[in-house]
Amino acid sequence: MQVGQVVISLSGHDKGEYFIVTKVDKEYLFLADGKTRQIDRPKKKKEKHVQKTNYIAKDIQEKIENALGISNADLREAVENYKNNNQGGDDLGK
Repeated sequence: MQVGQVVISLSGHDKGEYFIVTKVDKEYLFLADGKTRQIDRPKKKKEKHVQKTNYIAKDIQEKIENALGISNADLREAVENYKNNNQGGDDLGK
């Protein structure tokens, strides 16, 4: 898993929701989507509780790695772009 990667929650009340990885810390991921989980309050979730995709939002990744400002609108846009371009589910990582 890496920063900027789109993942799908597999457990909890947010099961089936799409998130973007904003930080990786050992076995934990910090996830935000810009709506229910905003950038200033990311969800801490174990890696085994998410389904990774092979999609990485390069603009989000670059902004986080270079400590540039990232907005909730940026996250929402990246999640929507992924969902609109990958309806068939063929981009899911195993």
